[in-house]
Amino acid sequence: MGIGCDMVPVRGGADSPPGGWMRMRWEQLLFAHWPVPAEVLHRWIPPGLELDLLDGQAWLGIVPFWMKRVRIRGVPPVPGTACFPELNVRTYVRHRGQSGVWFFSLDAANPLAVVLARSLYHLAYRHARMTSQEEGGWVHFTSSRTDRSFPAADFVARYRPEGPVFQSKPGTAIHWLTERYILFSADNGGGLHHGRIAHAPWPLQAATVDVSVNTLTRGLGFELEGAPALLHYSESLDVAAGLIQRLSA
Repeated sequence: MGIGCDMVPVRGGADSPPGGWMRMRWEQLLFAHWPVPAEVLHRWIPPGLELDLLDGQAWLGIVPFWMKRVRIRGVPPVPGTACFPELNVRTYVRHRGQSGVWFFSLDAANPLAVVLARSLYHLAYRHARMTSQEEGGWVHFTSSRTDRSFPAADFVARYRPEGPVFQSKPGTAIHWLTERYILFSADNGGGLHHGRIAHAPWPLQAATVDVSVNTLTRGLGFELEGAPALLHYSESLDVAAGLIQRLSA
């Protein structure tokens, strides 16, 4: 079984990145990526941003993981918000030459964290019922959205790492997909925002996944077909996040 939240010490490690308004650790993270026609995703990208394409191809990522050691820098952790599973659906965008990440949805099993992230970062967080447990070398992850203000979305899968740890090389697809340090979001009035994150290069491994349920893109008007084209796992990474800022027009 994985380490429970009540067993995780809340302190920065020696490799914690400097700076940042918020600190956290991401654990047992899977990058599952599918190529998707740009015209399928384009209508979901707000004005002012453009899809970032790799060799003319748009990509969609599904990323389940644990959020742990979540705290505002210099402030004791708020009880009940320091550790929870999360599940992101994302693609890649550009704004005036800056590349970053756009989140279609971020499901999380922590109601307070959902409310705070919506209000502070204008991110598309949704309430969900989730479990994530390690057994026999596999991470068993389940998610069912409980936020009825948005389309239903379910995900059931198991995944595990394979092979040695490595860092991606510039110019490769996995480096293009993972080594991104800006997130973009939009408020209710359509205003665009961006925030910067800092962390060491991803410690990656090849991965395998068995997906039994996946309706995460149904609310976007399409279904993902077939197995992911690219799969990678990361055991843990310390992250610092800056405050969100409004983008100039």
